Amino acid sequence: MSQLDVQRQSETAFVPTARTTVKRVPQRANYDREMVYSILDEGLVCHIGFVIEGLPSVIPTAYGRIDDVLYIHGSPASRMLRAVQGGVDVCITVTLIDGLVLARSAFHHSLNYRSVVIYGQAKLVSDTAEKNEALRAFTEHVVPGRWVDVRPPSRTELAGTLVLALPLVEVSAKVRTGPPIDDEADQQLPVWAGVIPLQTVAAPPIDDPLLDSGLTAPDYVLSYSRP
Repeated sequence: MSQLDVQRQSETAFVPTARTTVKRVPQRANYDREMVYSILDEGLVCHIGFVIEGLPSVIPTAYGRIDDVLYIHGSPASRMLRAVQGGVDVCITVTLIDGLVLARSAFHHSLNYRSVVIYGQAKLVSDTAEKNEALRAFTEHVVPGRWVDVRPPSRTELAGTLVLALPLVEVSAKVRTGPPIDDEADQQLPVWAGVIPLQTVAAPPIDDPLLDSGLTAPDYVLSYSRP
């Protein structure tokens, strides 16, 4: 493959590394950037794995994405953020469950899913403009359209918020779709098999009891759904 081909491939797909190459059921691997972005943009929570003083930890947290950078944020007192900003290697995962796969045998039950695994080192965001943009991305990631309606962070709130940026370089996705895969000998068993689809569905919004009379939920709240 020529250097030009490698460059073109890197523009549309993440280049697999020793850490991101999917070894278990490799046919489910996906390195396409748009696939990775779609999973990250649909998810709401990531899990951050790291090791401090020889002890492993995995912490769930919200996140936001701007192009090829994933942002996480929280209190400066957060043990996780203080550790991660110190340059330790992290592994971040996001998983979406699309269905329960019921096979004819217990062994072949599975899930339809889309997942992303990210490796790297996060860096502290100190630039005020980037920090503000990251906080906007967090808000818009959860509820698109919300940022323009709310009061922006004050200087005190900005100072009291730690924001870390993780470049998306070592990344892979893994996806399972379709019906169960039973052994041929089991396919005639008189047992129902198939998929129970799952999705995240928003219920009708509930007004804050302290809401001023006359204020109604905006359209982006009333019609809220995940991507």
